[in-house]
Amino acid sequence: METWEAVALYCWAAGLAMVVGGIAGRVFPRRRTPIRQEVVHATIALGGGTLIAAVALALVPKGLDLLPITLAVPVFFAGSATFMLIDERLACCSGSRAQFMAMLLDFVPEAVSLGAVFPVDHRLGLLLALFIGAQNLPEGFNAYRELASGGASPRHVLPMMLALSVLGPIAGLLGYLFLRALPEVVGGLMLFAAGGILYLVFQDIAPQAKMTRRWLPALGGTVGFIVGMVCEALLG
Repeated sequence: METWEAVALYCWAAGLAMVVGGIAGRVFPRRRTPIRQEVVHATIALGGGTLIAAVALALVPKGLDLLPITLAVPVFFAGSATFMLIDERLACCSGSRAQFMAMLLDFVPEAVSLGAVFPVDHRLGLLLALFIGAQNLPEGFNAYRELASGGASPRHVLPMMLALSVLGPIAGLLGYLFLRALPEVVGGLMLFAAGGILYLVFQDIAPQAKMTRRWLPALGGTVGFIVGMVCEALLG
């Protein structure tokens, strides 16, 4: 298999994990019971935990390796400020899409990074694909529920997710073909995305995970971060 084919395949497989998560969200019982509600809130927390792990263990450290702190800080802040404006606009017009935006913010720059590093270290590229896929599963579940409850037709959400999974190979091939020689651009993209993700987690995702007089769902955030820790240990 050619290197570019491997990059496209791994990125697409990682993107299809969001579709699998979306299918789980589709078949999950809709009848409101205490157990169901706890599972839903725990899954939201799990997705938030994996996103924080992506920021803390992958996007920011690798971005700081590629950019000086004097440039990294404004790029990171610009990511948060940009997605604050987008989130505000969406909330005014059609409701929040925090989980969906965060999923794409996470997926695209990491796929670019996978494409950029794969020619240098195949093992690192494969493990990064596993990391992205592990994050996309709960994020796909949460994004499906968010979109469906926000008025999107359930019949259209999964095909849309399937179409968006193609962004993985596109981003990966862009990183492979054009950004291997531009590490500063890759670092800036990762830090910009990290800033946006952190804003969305604290503004929209974490508040959704809380349940009154229920304490177990918040452990989903811990489990999600542990997933990130394990993946990061494997990447090392």
